[in-house]
Order: sequence, then structure tokens, then C-alpha cells
Amino acid sequence: MQLVASNQIQNQVIETNEVVKKATSSFIEANTLKVSLEHLKNECNIPVFSKDNETTISHYQFIQKTTEAVRDLFPDFTAHEPDIRVSHVIKGRTPGAIGKPAKELLDSEKTLYYERCAFLIEIPQSKETINGNQLTLSVGGVRAYNQENLYSKKSVEKFKVFVGYNNKVCTNLCLSTDGFSNEIRITSVDELASKIEELFSNYNREQHLDRLQQMQNYRLTEKQFAHFIGKARMFNHLEKSEQKQVFPLALNDGQLNNVVKEYFSCPNFHREEDGSINLWNMYNLFTEANKSSYIDSNLERNVNAYEFINMLGNFIKNNESNWYYQN
Repeated sequence: MQLVASNQIQNQVIETNEVVKKATSSFIEANTLKVSLEHLKNECNIPVFSKDNETTISHYQFIQKTTEAVRDLFPDFTAHEPDIRVSHVIKGRTPGAIGKPAKELLDSEKTLYYERCAFLIEIPQSKETINGNQLTLSVGGVRAYNQENLYSKKSVEKFKVFVGYNNKVCTNLCLSTDGFSNEIRITSVDELASKIEELFSNYNREQHLDRLQQMQNYRLTEKQFAHFIGKARMFNHLEKSEQKQVFPLALNDGQLNNVVKEYFSCPNFHREEDGSINLWNMYNLFTEANKSSYIDSNLERNVNAYEFINMLGNFIKNNESNWYYQN
């Protein structure tokens, strides 16, 4: 794969104000690093489509255009600067450094870009409170070059954009189905603003908030929670034909382990004294565990958690049982 530099790279040593190692709490963690927008603009190369050497849309362009769209859509609010997380660094070197041992490379001879990037833009003036937790309206997106065929000619490129809420207690994302677009496909960055505006017009904020509020009204007993955990672990081992009959839960075994651990010990969303847990707290245990997902699968799992908890809530409300829940 060939690369084209976004700007003249004078120094490839990433300063401490450009990359910050894993924060105490972030909207996504996994193996990500926190970087600045200026770092992406000035110190990262841009991949190209190898068959025609046409450039891809860079992470910087994606974030910058989304930021502009947010400011246009919310002219009366002041959005925060984007919180940017990246992973899967792709290292390279300039032509003059061919054959040089890696340990002898000068900073000016090193190149890099990140295969995956996620970002979050908070709109702090738009606040809500659920179960004592403050939520702020947030917009963001994901770009993953590993989901593009960079060995072909330039074609439409895939982006993921979301609008939803960020729980300020723990920076957990609260995303609904209509607030997430997994298939934004564009050929130029100028098309992005209209796609974001379309997503916003389809997002039912009142309905999303109402469903989040309703979660605190329903709960599982300790026995029901244990039943759910056991069934969730069994799901991946079912025959394919049986899986099709069951609502899928996208969390993996390691993340389910974390849900169980935090059920006992999370300072914000742990069980009650009688062992019960309301669905709002359980939902946040899910979204907290999901922070360990890689960037390219994080948003899908987040939306799946929302749909799953609403499914459980409907069965509890109607006093019915299903594969995961026994009333």
C-alpha cells in the first residue's frame, strides 16, 4: 500500500500533549490512545487506494467536517473540542531510510498513521438527568481503514456516525438504533454534512430519552440476573438454527465477566442490598464493559446493548418470560 503525506512531517516524535496514554475514564478504551486533532492533521500520513494512487478521506478531514456540521446544526450551543481515540498504528519510513536498522531511524525518517479512529463531540448545554446521572447530548463517529479495500481503485468510503447521550458519571455512551448510522458511504468529505443532517433528522431524541428513563422502572432479582448470565454464556454454543430464535447479545465472554464483576463492585451501578438490579444500572454495566471493544465494533455493540435491555424491559413489563428471563 502506498501512502501520501498530509503535510510535511518535520518531527515524528509524538509530544505528550499530542498523545495521552489510557485515560482514567473515556468513552472507549480497548488498546486506544488519546490524540489531538492537530496531531492527525500535521503528523500522520494518509493512505491511498493503491491501484490509482487516489487519497482516502483522512481521519482529520472526517472529524473536522463533523465538527463543522455540529456547529451548523446547533448554532446556539458551544460544542466541546472532539475527544479522539486511535488504535492500530501503521508505521513506515521515508525512502531515504530504506535499509536502515529501525533503532537507527531519525525522527524525521519515520512515518505513521492509525488504522482506526473514534471521536466524541459533547454539546454540554443539552443536559438530561436519569436515575441521578447527568447525560449530555453527544455526536461522534468511527473510521476504520481495515474495512476498506485499499488495494483497489478509489471507491465510496465507509463511515459510522452517531448522535446520542454520554453519561457523565462514567462516560458511557447511550446510543439508540435511530441515532446510529453504520453505513454512511461517501466519495468526498463534502457529502458528509448532508449525511449527518439526515441522521439528526431521523433521530427521535424524546423517544430515546423516554426509553432510557423507563429502564430504571424495571429490575431483575439476583436469581434472574444469574439466570441471564448463564443463558448469555450459552448463546454462542447453540446450534445456528437455535441462535436464530434468540435475541443476540453482542458482548463477548470477557465482557460478560466484567458485567458480573461490576454487578458486585461498581460504585455507581452495582446491585441493591437484596441482590436486585434495575435495568438502567444493568445497561450501564453493559456499556461500561463494551469500552474494551475495538473501535471498529464498539458502536454496534453499544446499540445492541440498548436494544437488548429494551427487549428485557418489555418482557418484564408484560410479565412474560423468554430465553434470558424467567418471571
